[in-house]
Amino acid sequence: MIKILFFGDSHLGYDLPVRPRIERRRRGEEFFSNYLFILDYARRQKVDLVVHGGDLFYRSKVPARIVDKAYSALYEIAARGIPVYIVPGNHERSRLPEHLCLAHDKIRVFDRPATFVQQVEGRQIAFSGFPFARSVRDKFPALLRQTGWEDVQAEAHFLCMHQTFEGAQVGPVDFTFRAGQDNIPPEWVPEEFTAVLSGHIHRAQQLTHTLSGEELAVPVIYPGSIERTSVAERFEEKSFKMIHLWWEGGRFFQEVETHPLPTRPMVKVTVPVEEYPPDQVLVHIQGQLSLLKPDAVVRVELIGRRAEQVQRSISAAALRSCAPGSMNISFGFKLRATAP
Repeated sequence: MIKILFFGDSHLGYDLPVRPRIERRRRGEEFFSNYLFILDYARRQKVDLVVHGGDLFYRSKVPARIVDKAYSALYEIAARGIPVYIVPGNHERSRLPEHLCLAHDKIRVFDRPATFVQQVEGRQIAFSGFPFARSVRDKFPALLRQTGWEDVQAEAHFLCMHQTFEGAQVGPVDFTFRAGQDNIPPEWVPEEFTAVLSGHIHRAQQLTHTLSGEELAVPVIYPGSIERTSVAERFEEKSFKMIHLWWEGGRFFQEVETHPLPTRPMVKVTVPVEEYPPDQVLVHIQGQLSLLKPDAVVRVELIGRRAEQVQRSISAAALRSCAPGSMNISFGFKLRATAP
């Protein structure tokens, strides 16, 4: 049996400044913790391959120590003989930071359309892919052709990407991506592929049907992000995927396992500012926060005609003083009238 560990959207460096100006709990350590947990799992389970679906980092320029820490962990995996494949994502502006670790012959980066072939347990496994592309819909056929995938014979062939496919869903109201220049119809993927391994969508999911309900010849697998980056993800479980491949009686089998990751609770607290005197808004927020778990990640959202004005009157320090030091808290507002 061949084991492929697939994860993505690790956003390393998020909320992890080198010289923090304010002493508070930083979520960036939790992103790294889950990242290292996944790679340690790959080592302990002796997987055959590791694929990262993009947005390894949270932006294109990150501090050198973040880059060193991220790549060193990948290098350790490669040094154990486990090939690593990485798709540059949109947060990296389609290009990973340069580093000597990337020169390891077991680390392959899709910095341009390409196809890599790997011999695993006597089987030829191929990985084709390209870095994140904006307005990809019209470009997709040409980019796919440029990978040279048609010239490769393989017993399993994966398409590695960091893009949005029609039918993918996000957010608490299940927003569904449909036709658009940044969205690819999944039925456009040639049936010769085994599966699409894609990052970019933060909710873990597997697309098996078109928007019209027809079964796809090639499933699209999203592992989701390894941590919650937005309050819109507060109800989502974070995870990574293990893909098992095996052959039996001349037939090919594929199984996808989801492995949950530890995450702190994320909560949105809504405050209708019209219902409270200005000097009581902060008191109300403190009362609401006292009802939550002390390690929660909280978004306080002010709603009402005076929302922006009230937010400006409350400093970040004053907001943090309402919560225990173990809690992460941020502000937002919506300018709309509250219900009568």
